[in-house]
Amino acid sequence: MIRQVSAVTSGSDKLYYEGFYREQGYELICGVDEAGRGPLAGPVYAAAVILPEGMIIEGIDDSKKLSEKKREQLFEVIREKAVAYSVASASVEEIEEINILNATMLAMKRAVEGLSVKPDFALIDGNKRPALDIPCVDIVKGDAKSQSIGAASILAKVSRDRLMKEYAEKYPEYGFEKHKGYSSPLHREMIVKYGPCDIHRLSFLGSILHPEEKKPKTRAQKTGKRGEARALAFLENKGYELVAKNYRSDYGEIDIIVRNSEYLVFVEVKTRRSDALERPSAWADKRKQKKLIETARIYLTQNETELRSRFDVIEVVNNAPTGEYYIEHLENAFSAEEE
Repeated sequence: MIRQVSAVTSGSDKLYYEGFYREQGYELICGVDEAGRGPLAGPVYAAAVILPEGMIIEGIDDSKKLSEKKREQLFEVIREKAVAYSVASASVEEIEEINILNATMLAMKRAVEGLSVKPDFALIDGNKRPALDIPCVDIVKGDAKSQSIGAASILAKVSRDRLMKEYAEKYPEYGFEKHKGYSSPLHREMIVKYGPCDIHRLSFLGSILHPEEKKPKTRAQKTGKRGEARALAFLENKGYELVAKNYRSDYGEIDIIVRNSEYLVFVEVKTRRSDALERPSAWADKRKQKKLIETARIYLTQNETELRSRFDVIEVVNNAPTGEYYIEHLENAFSAEEE
């Protein structure tokens, strides 16, 4: 029977989590992390690493914060020093069949199961846990907090980057050696020019392959589009930068995505007449919020960011007789934690 454990929320050094759970009686603790949830092409990778108790390898951190040269150096050191390590992946076909989140969990599970020495506890980066036959705990931003998760982050990242360089030789027109499959301007341009290749995740390419927006047909649709344009102008005047408009997923659509120096903001825009009885903010009920949250989560798997996320509601209130309007901006209208 798997013992239930709870996460600790802080630590003064990068062996805090390993030490905390060793004090609970666990001896072989592995760190687990992934690489490649966000790209438009290629598999998602994961790694699991068991380090000797008390070992600190200088330089280990979140792999995204390290240079490619530094990651390559640490890759060899980690493999040499580790008690055991394993790198695994989930294919593009699996990503398309079971979605990127489930494919990531599958890659993590394969990595843990591939260890030559079975661990009795796992530290998982992020806020989701794969289905393991050992106790585990998830740690948000664990790759920057835990030595063993950081090590796994580096092994996964380097292994995937090396594969993408191999793909660059097979598909030279896409420049995979430069962007590793992520959604860079060059990559998007090449997809438009040449179309997708065998390693592209087709479910990630909708807005690139079909950028044209349907023209609004009804009066309500036209009013909504005008409201969104006014809301965007309002946000840009406040210093926000546009990231995306009308971002769609299977769950629904986010009207506007903007950013500033601190937040990535998912904005729901509703337009109403000044004499309307129901306020649009009331329309964003729990059901609608859930759709927006799930759509935002999909966006975040496809687009890595260090910014904090926020959900806002903007009401564009029209005065029909005069043609004038005013805007009400409700910041942090709801959160994913409230779901």
